Amino acid sequence: MRDFICPNCGQHLAFENSVCLSCGSKLGFSLDAMAFLVIAKGEESEHGGAVDANEYQLCANLHAAQCNWLVHVEPVRQLCTSCALTRTRPSDADAPAMAAFATAEAAKRRLIVELVDLKLPIVGRGEDPNYGLAFDLLSSEFEKVFTGHEDGVITLDLAEGDDVHREQLRIAMAEPYRTLLGHFRHEIGHYYYYRLVGAAPKYQEQARALFGNAEADYQAALDRHYSEGAPPGWEKNYVSSYATMHPAEDWAETFAHYLHIRDTLDTAAAFSFAPASATFERRNLGPSGFDSIIEMWLPLSWALNMVNRSMGHDDLYPFVLPAKVLEKMRFIHTVIDEVTSDPAKLAAAASPA
Repeated sequence: MRDFICPNCGQHLAFENSVCLSCGSKLGFSLDAMAFLVIAKGEESEHGGAVDANEYQLCANLHAAQCNWLVHVEPVRQLCTSCALTRTRPSDADAPAMAAFATAEAAKRRLIVELVDLKLPIVGRGEDPNYGLAFDLLSSEFEKVFTGHEDGVITLDLAEGDDVHREQLRIAMAEPYRTLLGHFRHEIGHYYYYRLVGAAPKYQEQARALFGNAEADYQAALDRHYSEGAPPGWEKNYVSSYATMHPAEDWAETFAHYLHIRDTLDTAAAFSFAPASATFERRNLGPSGFDSIIEMWLPLSWALNMVNRSMGHDDLYPFVLPAKVLEKMRFIHTVIDEVTSDPAKLAAAASPA
């Protein structure tokens, strides 16, 4: 994530700002510009860091989801690119669920920015009714909700936004890490297996060699995992115990960690405690690109873990990346690099089934 600046006064901004706390300017995030722009009228809207309030306003989810993204002024207030991907959400009358919904949408906006930075195709349900991306953000207070992915639809239990609930689950499942953003990154990994690998025989063969048969019986694998647990010595080949459950979950877990690493490096570079070459603007291209990313990541993650311990917190990144995991992650990096660098491959990945 970048270090955002108010165009009017130069004050540093958080990704969640809609007002500059220094000069009072009304702000909106522009996905196209990857920057905050001032929403102004008249002559004040004529400089490069501003947009005309007669043409732009904040997303229709400004209050429901605390969304601060810019949209064009229309007769009916529009949803932004991120919010428009949400297919189902709680009723406005369900105040607790709506508070959790806002928390989930904030995490989703971070995800969408990273996907755009990586130039990954985001194909919604409107373009691809059968396999387009959509989010069902549901409350499990009165009915069972299973977080997961199916045919492009990502379902999230909004209870995951509650710190106590999430921590209880993390401990019960012996997980070192559990966050809303982590859930989104994992589930979007399933979506991109379909988009990037599913229609490319070359990638399918390579993925099968690294991760295993993604078509293997999922229910049988799930039952085995929860009855027997991860196999002994799993740490040598997998990024997490959950990744051992099924090849599709191994891919999704590894994909999520790739996103963790890229975004954290990008943020660290924006604040000058990682090399500038870590940013998305300076793509690490070619076979050596992944090596550069990992060479920057390993000392940074170690340092951040030590900083967290100095504050009495658990490690920021409580994971080990053995050689086999790095090999899998390198494959994901290569697929993303090759597909997003080739217009024909990118068009194929973005096309409806």
